[in-house]
Amino acid sequence: MFPHSPGVYRYYDAEGKVIYVGKAKDLHKRVAQYFVDPSRLNVKTRILVSKIADAQFSVVDSEADALLLENNLIKQYKPKYNILLKDSKTYPWICVTGEPFPRIFLTRQISKKDGSTYFGPYSSVSHANYLLEFIRETWPIRSCRLNLSSEAILRGKYRPCLDFHIGKCRGCCVGKVSTEEYDSWIEEIKRILKGGVREIISEYEASMKEAAANWEFELAQSYKDRIESLKKHYSKSIIMSASDSNCDVFSLMFDDNDAFGNFLRVRGGAIVQSLNLGFKMNIEEEPASVLSTFIAEIESKFGGLAKEVVVPFEPDVEIEGVEFRVPQRGDKLSLLELSAKNAREYRFNTLRQKEHSDPDEYRNMVLSELQKAIGMPVLPVHMECFDNSNIQGTNPVASCVVFRDGVPSKKDYRRFKIKTVVGANDYASMKEVVNRRYSRMLAEAPDDLPQLIVIDGGKGQLEFAYQALYELGLTDKLTVVGLAKRLEEVIRVGDPYPLFIDRNSAALKLLQHIRDEAHRFGITFHRNLRSKAQIQSALREISGVGEQTEKRLLMRFGSVMRIAQAPIEDLEAMVGKKMAIAIKEHLTKSE
Repeated sequence: MFPHSPGVYRYYDAEGKVIYVGKAKDLHKRVAQYFVDPSRLNVKTRILVSKIADAQFSVVDSEADALLLENNLIKQYKPKYNILLKDSKTYPWICVTGEPFPRIFLTRQISKKDGSTYFGPYSSVSHANYLLEFIRETWPIRSCRLNLSSEAILRGKYRPCLDFHIGKCRGCCVGKVSTEEYDSWIEEIKRILKGGVREIISEYEASMKEAAANWEFELAQSYKDRIESLKKHYSKSIIMSASDSNCDVFSLMFDDNDAFGNFLRVRGGAIVQSLNLGFKMNIEEEPASVLSTFIAEIESKFGGLAKEVVVPFEPDVEIEGVEFRVPQRGDKLSLLELSAKNAREYRFNTLRQKEHSDPDEYRNMVLSELQKAIGMPVLPVHMECFDNSNIQGTNPVASCVVFRDGVPSKKDYRRFKIKTVVGANDYASMKEVVNRRYSRMLAEAPDDLPQLIVIDGGKGQLEFAYQALYELGLTDKLTVVGLAKRLEEVIRVGDPYPLFIDRNSAALKLLQHIRDEAHRFGITFHRNLRSKAQIQSALREISGVGEQTEKRLLMRFGSVMRIAQAPIEDLEAMVGKKMAIAIKEHLTKSE
C-alpha cells in the first residue's frame, strides 16, 4: 500500500529496470490513477502500465523535496517513459578562483573542492566572453596562472609580464597592489555577476561626487569612467527592467512530444542569466508537470529559486517560500514575453539544425505541424499548388507543382494553356485548370490524389477551385486552402476569418515554398509563350515565311534583331533574293 504522503514512486519492468519515476503530493491517490480505470489513460500511458512489474516509493517531507528527488532519480536511471532532458550540451560558467589574487576565466568543468565561485551557466558563449572582456577592461586583474603566495612575492620570485607594462594588470606578482585592494575589485565583479549593477553604479556616483568635492578630480574621473563603462556594457548585453526586482522567469513552448523552455534570472532589475533547455515527453504529460520538471532542473543547476517566480501557468507543485505568479500586465508580463520569445527562437533553431542532421524526421515534423495548423485529418504527404499567369489577358496559362514528402517532385509538374476562358479572368481560369487536372487524374490515377491543394490567391480563386472540386465529387476526399500573397494569410472555404499560422513556423514556410515554386514555374512558361509569340509576329507576318524558313533563319542568325542587321547577301544565300528583300523591308519597317 502506498501512503497518503508526498513522495516519489518508481515503476520497474519484468527485468527490474526502472521505466518511470513520478512525484506526488499524495502517493496513494496518484498511483491509484494508473490502475483504477485504465480506459481513461491515453495509448502511450496504457503501454507503460502494461509493462509495470513492480513499484516502489520514497516518502519525503514536502512537494518541493519530491520534485528535487524525482529530478535526481530521472538523471540517475534515465527511465524510458519519463520527460527526458534533450539538451546534452555542457554550458560555460565564469569561474572566480579561491586562490590569493583570484583569477577569472571561462570553464565548462565545475569543481567544488578548490573554493572557487561559479557564475552561470551561460547559454551564449559569445555573451560570456564579452562579459569577461568587459571585466578585464574595467578592472586590472591578472590573467596569469602563477602561484602568488605571499612568500613568493616577498622573495621577488616573479617578474611583471606584458599585461603590467600595457596597463592591463597592476602587478600583483611583484607587490604593486595590496591584497585588500585587489579583493575589493573581485567583490565588485562578483556583485555585478550576481546582478548588483544598479547598486554599484549608485555607489560609484556617490564616490565620484565625494572625490570631486574634495578636489580629487583624477579619482572622480576614474569613477566616472567606470560608471560610463558599466552603463555602456549593460545597455548592450542585457535588459534592465523598470523596477529593481529579483525574480526567476520560466516559459515553455510545446511541439507534439517535445517541449522547449527558456529560463531568465533577474537580479536588481537586470537579466543576469538566460538558459534554453529542451525536453522529450515519452508519454502524454500535462503542461504543469513539464513546467515542474523544468523548474527542478534549473534549481539543481543554480540552487535556490527567487522568492518570486514568473510562469505562464501554475506548475503542479508548491515550493515553500516561493510565490508563483502568472502576470497579466506590467514589467513581469514583458519579462515573460521576452522569455517566450527566446523559447520560440530556441525551438526554431533546433528544428533548423534537425533539417540538416536528420532531414527525413524534420520533414515529417513540418508536415505534422502543417496538418495540425490547417486541421487536416491526414498528413499532407502529397501536396499540389496552382497559379495563374497572364499579362492583360495575353497568353493566359496556369501551373501546377507537386510536392511529395515535403519536397518538390518536378517530374509531376504540369502546365496548362487556358482554353475556355476569354480575357483576364483569374477565377474562371482557376476553375478550368483544377477541373482539367483532377478529371484527368480521376480517369488515369484515382489513387494518387493529393491530400492538400494550395491555391495561390484570395477568396475568389479559392471559391472557384472549390466549385471545380465539388463538381468532381472530391471535396470530401481532400483539403483545399488559399494562400493570399499580401499578408500571407491562409484561407479556408466558408471561413470568414483567415487562419493564423506563426510567420516563423516551418509549416507556413513550406506553404510559401510550394506557392513560390508554382509562381516561378508558371511565369517561366508564360515568358516562353510570349517570346514565341513575339518571334512569330515578327517573321510569320511576312508573306512566304513559314515554320521551316523561320527555324532556319533563327538557327543561322540567333535572333530577329540579328536577322534585321544581317547583310542582304547572307539572307539571299538562304532564302533567295526576292524573299531576302521582303524580310529586310518588313523588319526595317518594324524597327
